[in-house]
Amino acid sequence: MAIVSRIDVQLARQKMSVKEFADRVGITPANIAILKNGRAKAVRLSTLDAMCRALQCQPGDLFEWVDDEAGDADVGDTGVHDSR
Repeated sequence: MAIVSRIDVQLARQKMSVKEFADRVGITPANIAILKNGRAKAVRLSTLDAMCRALQCQPGDLFEWVDDEAGDADVGDTGVHDSR
């Protein structure tokens, strides 16, 4: 997965519970968990806006793109990691 959730980091910084965050955003705590665990397939811009408003942050503070292929650069064409 290339998009990593940083929602838990922002919640900790704001000392906000998942329930309080869910109430402020207007979605269920279960849906917050889906977003936090990276199982969501999409996020509505209106939801992202509400999340940023609730946490007083930018979208990039909540989600980060991580290059999945960066760790495989030293593997070569074989796909086998050298365990030496």
